[in-house]
Amino acid sequence: MNISENRIDDLNLSLTIELVKEDYAEALKKKLNNYRRQADFKGFRKGMAPMALVEKYYGESALAEILNTIVGEQLNKYIEENKLNILGEPLPSENVESTPLEEGSYRFNFDMAIAPEVKMEITAEDKIPYYIVSATAKAVKERKSQILKQYGELCTVEEAKKDDFLIADFEQGETRVEGAYVALRSIKDDKQKATLVGVKAGSEMDMNLNEVFENESDRAAMLKMNKSELAEMDPIWTMTVKEVKSFVDATVCQETFDKIFGEGNVTSEEEFDAKIKEQLVVEYTREADYRFMIDCKEYLIAKANISLPDSFMKRYLHATNEGKFTMEQIEAEYDLFAKDFRWNLIRGTIMREQGIKVTKEDIMKEAKAMAAYQFAMYGMNEVPEEHLASFADRMLSDQQQASRIFERVEDDLTLNWIRSVVSFDKKKITIEKLHELTK
Repeated sequence: MNISENRIDDLNLSLTIELVKEDYAEALKKKLNNYRRQADFKGFRKGMAPMALVEKYYGESALAEILNTIVGEQLNKYIEENKLNILGEPLPSENVESTPLEEGSYRFNFDMAIAPEVKMEITAEDKIPYYIVSATAKAVKERKSQILKQYGELCTVEEAKKDDFLIADFEQGETRVEGAYVALRSIKDDKQKATLVGVKAGSEMDMNLNEVFENESDRAAMLKMNKSELAEMDPIWTMTVKEVKSFVDATVCQETFDKIFGEGNVTSEEEFDAKIKEQLVVEYTREADYRFMIDCKEYLIAKANISLPDSFMKRYLHATNEGKFTMEQIEAEYDLFAKDFRWNLIRGTIMREQGIKVTKEDIMKEAKAMAAYQFAMYGMNEVPEEHLASFADRMLSDQQQASRIFERVEDDLTLNWIRSVVSFDKKKITIEKLHELTK
């Protein structure tokens, strides 16, 4: 066996691995013997077929498997022994075939990209924008209104308005549908909607449901039948209103406080407002931190000025995302890919130099924080710890989610260190402006 290296430049090298028969003969013999023991050829007892017959049927595939295994092992060994810090994985060299030499000898050629060294000092001289957003009285009032709507309920009213609901019976001949829900807000045609505004319990009218409710799925659901049944029915039905329901916002009272924050945790409107303000501050801080992360990455990427082996990286992206991206798409989006590569190099360098390690506790803490955020999106702000832990475990059992969480923890730990070193260029900003920046 012979391995030779060709340094093309600081970022690229090619590696040639030459194998002779002695390098793989023993492994191939063992592989073929295994095939022979398991092979079931007509006319021979199992495991007793001549080796020549086994070689005829399995020889090429067995050889390919053995060669791939040996080459892979030697590549990894060479990279480890020579302490090569590579980007991505080795790729078969372009325009160079792995062709046989003398009988039984093979040559394999690979290209590799060397990770560039990141040389950068981060100090208090580095100033990065940090946006300060206040939770104004107006913002508290708007969020309060949203929460009261969210915790509102349907109440019986005398007559229907444009966004109300009807509970009605529908009749057509001997067919009767009782207790159907009719949402006026789902009626797109204003003229059709106007015919129902003002109806009361006991109101009766004939209507063409195809004209009033254009969506076939909505009609089928309302009449509690499938689409094929609906298609056979005449569109004219008699509707009798049984109840009119209106969605009424929750009132500011102890019952509402207990529903939102748990029993006894909030006991006055002042505490309610304070809780809302507290939530807004947490949200604004999270968004400001996210913007800081973006600005921090962009600042350090520009400062580090890292050169990448672009040609190799494009090939690597194409090879590892086969079928997902064309080479044309990679060319068009390469700047974004390259930005991620550069940040990964910077993050890895900082973590290595500062001894930053990711622990299981860090990962679980982040997973639970993500779980809490998802629950909060549905208005569930006081989720028990055991439920968060269970939800976090399910997230971490998914390999893709676990990988994203791990990378996020690496980002957070690295950025926390950066925050402790750099200077903040603090800027006051409205939440609307911050939303625009973080789009």
